[in-house]
Amino acid sequence: MNLGRLDLNLVVALRALLEERNVTRAGQRVGLSQPAMSAALSRLRRHFDDDLLARVGGHYELTALGQVLLDRVSTAYDLLERLFASQADFDPARESREFKLVASDYAVAVFGAELARVVHQEAPGIRLRFAQTPTTVVDATDALLSTTDGLFMPHGVISGFPATDLYQDRWVFLVADDHPSVGDRLTREDLARLPWVTYQRTYDAPAVRQLGMLGIEPRVEVSVDSFQIIPLLVSGTRRIALIQARLARLLAPLAAVRVVEPPYEAVPLSEALWWHPVHTHDAAHIWLRETAARVGGRMTEERPRHHRPPSPAGPNNRENRES
Repeated sequence: MNLGRLDLNLVVALRALLEERNVTRAGQRVGLSQPAMSAALSRLRRHFDDDLLARVGGHYELTALGQVLLDRVSTAYDLLERLFASQADFDPARESREFKLVASDYAVAVFGAELARVVHQEAPGIRLRFAQTPTTVVDATDALLSTTDGLFMPHGVISGFPATDLYQDRWVFLVADDHPSVGDRLTREDLARLPWVTYQRTYDAPAVRQLGMLGIEPRVEVSVDSFQIIPLLVSGTRRIALIQARLARLLAPLAAVRVVEPPYEAVPLSEALWWHPVHTHDAAHIWLRETAARVGGRMTEERPRHHRPPSPAGPNNRENRES
């Protein structure tokens, strides 16, 4: 297909028509008259050799191809919008714009909050909008990155896209303060017999794959889509959970839980900021990536804070814990 022969204004018209499913409303949405939008629909029908919108009774419905194009045109529109918003120069102290960043609630709590503080101080006109990572991130990475300004994701889950390293983290276990059968240490047998709380997204796969390689099959009792809820679901139960050490330090004081080291050498977590190649040379995105890398570098240089030590007698000796 020769893109040079296509009118890119038809992308705007196509999106409006497929989303509104009404010629008049679509025209009003993009500032075209009803005859002009009807003419755009005719051109689109000739190009795709399909009606796209089919009249059913007193309204229009999407054809099968129209339904397929509905998602694709939204992605294409967002990508074109970001492409033509690219800048040669960017002054963070004077600019006013929004960056959409996709991240888990873990990444927002551990890294995003600090990034937002730095941006607030250095670029008061810049807004950050954090969106939850979708479960389709692995299967539709290109589509996701084309409609956002960046993705916070550990290495080992996606590949083939540019990324900048941010900081390191490690995996630890959470157990209830008064767990009846876990002392100062967990055993591999404990991991197999005790019920688990797990994060249900697919991109925690590196840690899960490691457990499988060790022959450990977690007995999942509760699954949630938020890392920050996990301590509350561990507290007061026999459950255990695998969680990031930096997040555990933030959340452990909020629930009756304690941190226990894994009974194996857990694979480290290396968080990175990923982006679509279309943003690589854009001045605004370069500033965003450099700022994120600087914040991540400060986190790496911080002296690690250790979690509170368990009672010397261990949680199984209640007399010593209460004395």
